[in-house]
Amino acid sequence: MRVLFVTTEMDDFVRVGGLGAVSAALPRALRSFADIRIMLPGYRDIIEQLTHIQVVGRCPAFAEMPACSLGRAATKDGLPVYVLLCSQLYDRPGNPYGDEFGRDWPDNDIRFARFASAAAELAMGKLDKNWAADLIHANDWQASLVPAYLAWRGAKLPSILTIHNLAYQGLFPKDSLRRIGAPESSFHIDGVEFYDQVSFLKAGLVYASHLTTVSGTYAREITTAEFGCGLEGLLRLRSDAAELTGILNGIDESWDPRSCAQLAQQFGAGDWVGKKANADYVRKQFGLAVSRGPMFGIVARLVHQKGIDLVLSAADEIVDAGGQIVVTGSGEPALEQALIDAHRRRPDAIGVAIGFNDAQARRIFAGSDFTLMPSRFEPCGLSQMYAQRFGSLPIGHQTGGLAETISDGETGFLFSRPSRESFLGGVRRAFSAFMAHDQLDTMRRSAMGRSFSWSISAGSYSALYRKLASV
Repeated sequence: MRVLFVTTEMDDFVRVGGLGAVSAALPRALRSFADIRIMLPGYRDIIEQLTHIQVVGRCPAFAEMPACSLGRAATKDGLPVYVLLCSQLYDRPGNPYGDEFGRDWPDNDIRFARFASAAAELAMGKLDKNWAADLIHANDWQASLVPAYLAWRGAKLPSILTIHNLAYQGLFPKDSLRRIGAPESSFHIDGVEFYDQVSFLKAGLVYASHLTTVSGTYAREITTAEFGCGLEGLLRLRSDAAELTGILNGIDESWDPRSCAQLAQQFGAGDWVGKKANADYVRKQFGLAVSRGPMFGIVARLVHQKGIDLVLSAADEIVDAGGQIVVTGSGEPALEQALIDAHRRRPDAIGVAIGFNDAQARRIFAGSDFTLMPSRFEPCGLSQMYAQRFGSLPIGHQTGGLAETISDGETGFLFSRPSRESFLGGVRRAFSAFMAHDQLDTMRRSAMGRSFSWSISAGSYSALYRKLASV
């Protein structure tokens, strides 16, 4: 079965959030089930890292979208990758979505519509004369126009849209309709219109054959007003028609502290001396005081959704009780600055590294006793899985994938509301467990014994692919 996996991030080349990790791992897990090929925009970072790109097709200019070429290459382990080559749209500094200062590119509608339009053409067999897709799997708002272009061009190809985070919707002025070559007739409540704007995400929700999201809990949550971001009515309709499925993400096999090369010292369950060696390394790296108290790690995007403000409000109590906090990530400038200020106030107990480095993140998971995840909502979350594998017990809000992957009191701690008091309730339980050595040992062993293999998710996706292709 031939599947085109359309994404704007892939850890092999470029990563902004969890989508990059999923796009690197899930297609590889699906290789035994399908001839699966990735399609990515031709960002500068990707072009520089691919050793040989063969041009296999060309897309003429369309509406206000420039002409471009389609290249084919492969990852080091042979996974086929298509890249859309258009330097004026993708050869830019910054990240895939915005400039060095975090501002969205003003032509993101053109950039991602051009990408989605080309993906639809490739899937239909119009770009690579040697390949066409039986099914197309699009991810998040940046690829959400793929099912729409298929529908507007009369293609009968089945499509899946995976919602990794409903809060990011790709909203643009009505004028975008003309710029991206979408039919005027699609601008209505049952099409791409959302409060008099064009919503790329809504286009996918309307036109895709099937919708998936990254946990069963989140699939239910997004049909409610609290989590539905104004799209809950449409999502309820798709859910009631059995066209919305939650499939939990996994993590790859490299998340094993017994073999992870980036750690200060490798260790397994029960080897708490090895775990302590990582804690000592992290304390030294961040300039923290020698301590016998617990270390709380945060590896996250520093945004409101992740509840970083709740951590800031609780930081003094954590430190006064003998804890230390180590943070790495980037995001909203105000939260970054607030964390830097907290570090300056308590440099012996709060360590902050703005930016993301995979090796440093792994060492924080390995060295910390607990991982803080007070997210207001969390479609799936990967950090709580990484943390458990590395013996760091997650403290998470009981929502989305956190509720599914943390066993309260066994492999971590869940708290019920995204408030300071509720969060501190989870933190205090963690302090109690830290003092009770037998309980801490049992919980760590249980957490490290958890399996979050991608093979389970891949099996679910494979079954869904087969079902849609047979309709």
